[in-house]
Amino acid sequence: MNPTERRALAGLASLYVFRMLGLFMVLPVLSLYGAEYSGSTPALLGLALGAYGLSQAILQIPMGVLSDRWGRKPVIFVGLAVFALGSVVAATTDSVYGLIAGRILQGAGAIAAATMALAADLTRDENRGKAMAVIGASIGVAFVLAVVLGPLVASVGGLSAIFWLTALLALVGVLLVWRLVPTPEESARRAPQQGDFSRLLAQGDVWRLVCGVFFLHLLLTIMFVPLPLLLVDQLHLASQDHWKLYGPLMLGAFIFMVPLMRMAEKRHKVPAAMRLALLGLVFGGVALKSEVQGGWILVCLGLFFLAFNLLEALLPAQLTRIAPPECRGAASGLYATMQFLGAFVGGTLGGVVYGQGGAGAVATWMLGVLVIWSLTWWQMRAARMPLTSS
Repeated sequence: MNPTERRALAGLASLYVFRMLGLFMVLPVLSLYGAEYSGSTPALLGLALGAYGLSQAILQIPMGVLSDRWGRKPVIFVGLAVFALGSVVAATTDSVYGLIAGRILQGAGAIAAATMALAADLTRDENRGKAMAVIGASIGVAFVLAVVLGPLVASVGGLSAIFWLTALLALVGVLLVWRLVPTPEESARRAPQQGDFSRLLAQGDVWRLVCGVFFLHLLLTIMFVPLPLLLVDQLHLASQDHWKLYGPLMLGAFIFMVPLMRMAEKRHKVPAAMRLALLGLVFGGVALKSEVQGGWILVCLGLFFLAFNLLEALLPAQLTRIAPPECRGAASGLYATMQFLGAFVGGTLGGVVYGQGGAGAVATWMLGVLVIWSLTWWQMRAARMPLTSS
């Protein structure tokens, strides 16, 4: 990579870490601390967990298209400002309905599509796979840090402290994009034409990837509805000590993920690595089963997090390879829409299912989702454009 590419990648990867850190920190603690909010129920807390995904899902494609027309940076600046405002709303409320409203407003700062497209604009084709893998890995880094920091920050100041920190991180993101990330040349990108997006939607491999990220984040969010409570009840681990479990698990998963990702890219085995990771996600549901105890819960969670981080790195890299440059923002918008829609469905569904049937029912739903995902992947095997593995 040349200096401009390295500078752009450093800035955008850092932006992803700061922004996703704020979103992910809520996952391991909302079920525990959300009970303190007035009007809270398992179903409403599940909705609060996934609510940001609803507005993200609605706005990602429009924001991606706008970034194709108006430029990436203006869209990113506006999105970060809205995200910070939503964080402040969530930090200052004591009602579960105010919490849901704040999370929805957070999600309205939908910049994932514009950010992914900007990364693609600022890297040459031969380096784009590496760039997307680094950005995907940065999301994994954010997830690792978040599940460790979330319980620590919440133990000091509750959920409000997490949301105030999230607002601050959004402002740091604005500075990163402004000072560190170069502005792409407009002449290097033709304006999207009528029919570009239709041709994109006609590619079966696009749907394999966007459906994949939908199911991936559905599974992550639905699992985190009962998981924090399970750690308290079955492992007798106090909420303020959950970071001691998440930290080693996530660090180990990330350490193993990096060489697996590199091996898959180098040996042109990306599709096979994705299928293997999909199988690894089964262990997330297994960890929630009542008959799984003690150390086996930790093993299952470690395998799940390894599979999650691997897919989080590989899926966006593949999408940017097959999406035409002139509608890369729209393609990234579709991807991000499905990603956050999965989070919304997972949180909402998890709250309802857990409230009615407990952790075992959530585990059954997770395994059912994996069956549906596998059938969807298999059904799209004959797509007109084969999934690239280079």
